[in-house]
Amino acid sequence: MSYIDLYYNDSYKEKDIRNAIYKGTLSGLGDPYSVYYTVDEYKDLQTSTNGNYYGIGAALSQNAKTMEVTVVKVYEGTPAEEAGLKNGDEILSVDKYEATSMELSNLVKKIRGKEGTKVHLKVYRSQTGENLELDVERKNVDIPSVDSKMLSDGIGYIQISEFQSNTAKQFKKALVALEKEDMKGLIVDVRSNPGGLVTSVVDILDQILPEGTVVYTEDKYGKKETYTSDASCIHYPMAVLVNGDSASASEIFAGAIKDYDYGTLIGTKTFGKGIVQTVFPLENGDAIKITTAKYYTPKGHYIHGKGIQPDIKLEYKYSGPEDESYDMKYDNQLQKAISVVKEKIN
Repeated sequence: MSYIDLYYNDSYKEKDIRNAIYKGTLSGLGDPYSVYYTVDEYKDLQTSTNGNYYGIGAALSQNAKTMEVTVVKVYEGTPAEEAGLKNGDEILSVDKYEATSMELSNLVKKIRGKEGTKVHLKVYRSQTGENLELDVERKNVDIPSVDSKMLSDGIGYIQISEFQSNTAKQFKKALVALEKEDMKGLIVDVRSNPGGLVTSVVDILDQILPEGTVVYTEDKYGKKETYTSDASCIHYPMAVLVNGDSASASEIFAGAIKDYDYGTLIGTKTFGKGIVQTVFPLENGDAIKITTAKYYTPKGHYIHGKGIQPDIKLEYKYSGPEDESYDMKYDNQLQKAISVVKEKIN
């Protein structure tokens, strides 16, 4: 630091330099999934995995190629719904930040903030061709990561938006409720699910699959860690919806279902993230997240950079009116899943 102290022609904070050095060190690994978190960034990470935060109450998805950000779901009773945000809206900017200029996780951090403050969104609504500007107040939002409903002919539908710490409990509650309605078949939707906690997806697979391995990891020393399910399992037909934004823990889910031949995968090839990150808290309150292992499906398939191919390949097409919000009956992938499960029931 002596040269900086002697010659740098401006003021600076040692903390900022230290953070930049640490971030640069992790960046030097050439691994986009290994990162350094400052104290505030680490708190944000913990908040996101717990599912409770000050935000607007909307689930977002980012196209890996174009970086375009789309509203996947606006939750009922949230600031996003109150402000008029709708499913399918494209987020153009968040305050002064262009949505396509950063990764989704960083954009979400810009949307979240201090309770009671407002975030300014510029939105494009393709259904009507409108460009909108919305000011949305940040509030304490407890977003469920599981949504479920009973469809026709005794077919249950469960959508998992992310694998958080409370997702397995929510999934079990949804499953029990559907079974009480005499469910005869099940569709699980992990489209645009970016992943989350390995323990969460393992707990869900344990509720579905028979006894055996559901996923295993292996580190650079060859040490394996195996995650298993017990003998209790479901006994009705099943389909799983996937797409190119189904990543990480979503692929653990899809890979296990496919290897056990326990359901039909429908949609498009998954993202292809087959590595595990571990977060190490540091004494000063910061943390580092680094890739520590690779994960393999029950049959030993390594899907990193490859993804998982669906049993039935079907590009998404929505045939509903452009000026109306999402309706399941116009979702061709979901309708295909319904017909597949219905055929298995019969």
